[in-house]
Amino acid sequence: MSKPSVLIVEDEIFVAMDVERVLEDAGFTVVGLAADRTEALDRVDGARLAFVDVNLRDGATGPTVACSLCDQHGAQVIYLTANPSQIIPVASRAVGVLTKPFSEASLVAVALAVAEGRSPGQVAGYTAY
Repeated sequence: MSKPSVLIVEDEIFVAMDVERVLEDAGFTVVGLAADRTEALDRVDGARLAFVDVNLRDGATGPTVACSLCDQHGAQVIYLTANPSQIIPVASRAVGVLTKPFSEASLVAVALAVAEGRSPGQVAGYTAY
């Protein structure tokens, strides 16, 4: 099964680049990195899966960005955040949240499970919706 293309919406560039490296090493294609709402909506084309932080360069816009990525572009969302209580509203196609800090193994396990259409199950730091 081919892995879906991925958009990473994260304003901390070193975190975004690390997530990109881990996902690419696991065989995913990263279509772009975005630090705010405008960049995310500009770079979403082709992404079937988005990893979205809550607090972005333009404020706590991650939840509304995620809603747009789901509703307007059909992407599934996994939130990557240290602030899961700030995820309001929850996007319609949100799968769950991986709480920062997370391990590379947890990131890959969640991404692979979603790519295969199954529940990630018991993954450290992950909460399903």
